[in-house]
Amino acid sequence: MEAFLRVVLPMILGRTEFKIRPFQSKDQLLKNLPSRLQGYARWIPANHKIVVLVDRDNEDCERLKAQLEQIALNAGLATRSWPAGGQFTVINRIVIEELEAWYFGDWQAVQNAYPRVSPAIPRQQRYRNPDAIQGGTWEHFERILQRAGYYKNRLRKIEAAQSIGPFLDPENNRSHSFQCFRDALRELIGHT
Repeated sequence: MEAFLRVVLPMILGRTEFKIRPFQSKDQLLKNLPSRLQGYARWIPANHKIVVLVDRDNEDCERLKAQLEQIALNAGLATRSWPAGGQFTVINRIVIEELEAWYFGDWQAVQNAYPRVSPAIPRQQRYRNPDAIQGGTWEHFERILQRAGYYKNRLRKIEAAQSIGPFLDPENNRSHSFQCFRDALRELIGHT
């Protein structure tokens, strides 16, 4: 995710500065987020915003979002969903189901990075809705790339993110969770 964001965030944010604070896993993020947000709450300037981005994986989306919202509120930080006086500091976003769903959402970017993949993938029933792919999004993505002759042993996720990211078109990504993420970022910088 970090490698992908380093390429894609400038496309969405333009010249707006950003920092990425990665965690080793979703479990580590959920474990450390309360203390991290409490620390930020003590010093964060009003013009700084925090975007928490996490994969849904197999969790209930609404329950996960509520958990993230509560962590921020407990730290004393208003969220986009629960603003204080119309102002907020934290936006929580969930990638449905995993980052690879965002790749399925812009199949042209995948084809540009990996020219041997089939252009027909988005027309197949199981891939029409990138956020509803059943049985592990990254596993499906890996199999498709392997069938096209890429990553014979294992999908190298960082390499894939760096290869696909530059071709991604934020305007035309069909993943609803990507659209929500993109639109929330644009709202932060005043571009809707």
